[in-house]
Amino acid sequence: MTPLPLGFYQHDVEDVARALIGVMLTVDGVGGMIVETEAYDTADPASHSFAGRTARNAAMFGPVGHAYVYRIYGLHHCLNVVCGASGSAVLIRALEPLHGLDVMYGRRGSRPATKQLCSGPGKLCSALGIDLRLDGASLLEAPFALTGTPNAAPVVVAPRIGITQAAERPSRFGWKNSPWLSRPMGD
Repeated sequence: MTPLPLGFYQHDVEDVARALIGVMLTVDGVGGMIVETEAYDTADPASHSFAGRTARNAAMFGPVGHAYVYRIYGLHHCLNVVCGASGSAVLIRALEPLHGLDVMYGRRGSRPATKQLCSGPGKLCSALGIDLRLDGASLLEAPFALTGTPNAAPVVVAPRIGITQAAERPSRFGWKNSPWLSRPMGD
């Protein structure tokens, strides 16, 4: 499959969030098809970049095509794709696990139903071995690989979930009728 070029990440955050649906994401060969994303930028009160640059969110203000990884609730990691204008990133919410399922189960420390393996940003990062060591890493080189044809999947749009501010914004994108979503899209 063809790797996504640097130019892909230079587009508007919502365009990238939509286009990532159906793209293959792997980390050291383990991963699957992205089925759910959310878009965040500096004008968004729910975004980590809303109050400006900090040590925690510095990767969001760095070059496009890099990872912004942060820890949530002191337990889970979340992977974001830095893109568009400075301070913008796409949260990868869910993927259909396709490559390295045994490795994913081992990392999760349990044997959840396959549909639950990567059905949320924390589960996804755990299964793919993503943690703070990958914050700021280039998505254009190992261990990451993002490949495929952007905009190849049927996409539905809905309000974001798991946040308290600006939750009503239609900035959550998902593969229409996918059983792998973190939560149904209402499509």
